Amino acid sequence: MTFIEALLLALALCVDTLVVSATTAFRSKMAYGRGLLMATILGFCQFAFPLVGAVIGDVSRSFIEAVDHWVAFGLLALVGGKMIVDSLSLDPSQKGEESGRQEKSPLVNRKWGRELMHYCMLGIATSIDGLAVGIGLGLEHTMGTVMWVVLLIGVVTFLISLLGVFLGKRNIPVPERTANLIAGVVLIGLGVKILLEHLFF
Repeated sequence: MTFIEALLLALALCVDTLVVSATTAFRSKMAYGRGLLMATILGFCQFAFPLVGAVIGDVSRSFIEAVDHWVAFGLLALVGGKMIVDSLSLDPSQKGEESGRQEKSPLVNRKWGRELMHYCMLGIATSIDGLAVGIGLGLEHTMGTVMWVVLLIGVVTFLISLLGVFLGKRNIPVPERTANLIAGVVLIGLGVKILLEHLFF
């Protein structure tokens, strides 16, 4: 996997992180210190989940070696397809409703323990897709390659989360529908590339 491919993969996976970070920062009016904590947790989860998935894929490779490229393609296509479907099903009219509720549940008033748990739950929720993608990585690449790819995913997620906090604090909207659509197309494209490489090269 080239660096550009890994970067595209990382950007596609952290679309949810961008949206969640921006929304949370806007709702809570959080300080940048809290934003840094949230970005760290989200970045770690997005690093850890693909890594766990890659270990599963690496262990399973010997059992499904003949069809591993189909499995990798299927996982990427499944996650990418879900993102596209989600982008098409988003209702723009709900954005105003969310904005109207944003001042009613300020995260800044939560106790530290609940706040930390909230960030962890956000990290898990935004990283589930990374587990499936990680399995595909483990099937297709050595663990040496996987390590730098998932590390890149974690770093990019951390930076994107900080960007989300920055946007949220300035009430700058994130184009969720467009971002999900592009991310889905990128993941499906990477899956198709893997499949074609095995079938024709």
